[in-house]
Amino acid sequence: MWNKSAEAKPSSQASDTSVPVIPAPPANAQQTPSAPVAPPTPQNSVQVNPIVPSSTNVTTIAAGLKISGEISGATDLYIDGETQGKVRLPSARVSVGPNGRVQADIEAREIIIEGTVLGNLKAGERLHLGAASRVQGSILTPRIAIEDGARLRGKVEMVRSGSSQSNSSAETAAEVGKAKAMSASGKDE
Repeated sequence: MWNKSAEAKPSSQASDTSVPVIPAPPANAQQTPSAPVAPPTPQNSVQVNPIVPSSTNVTTIAAGLKISGEISGATDLYIDGETQGKVRLPSARVSVGPNGRVQADIEAREIIIEGTVLGNLKAGERLHLGAASRVQGSILTPRIAIEDGARLRGKVEMVRSGSSQSNSSAETAAEVGKAKAMSASGKDE
């Protein structure tokens, strides 16, 4: 039927109707893609979740992205890029992916390292070092898991679950200073 009406118009106006016939299919084409545009959005958000097996609210610093400064908040964080400064998410999970390179102190409820971290780690519940992880700095946590192949250079202090968060900032600052002095001297105690 569409072709019949298009054929009827060209016989009335030979050169002018061929131009309007061309815009008519794009109008239908615009209506057709608008329906598929909505489904890809949920598919994209579904693809983000498998990367980080955590809660639905996860912020991602992707590979190729560099962040400098202080990061704080309450949502989980996945770092696969470069981060410098301080990361403070006391009620969330911080994961450093295999491409992640972090030069920062990290404070979080749960810390999972698969990449490289230069800085002190303070986990409220647990800390996990993956097989490809490289960590240099002090660790303060009630529970720790270290896979074969992980590299750790620094001090590990096991604390009770509640006391990890109740340490005074003066004590933490003193420990950070000691750890940096030890790292600078290159001597392990």
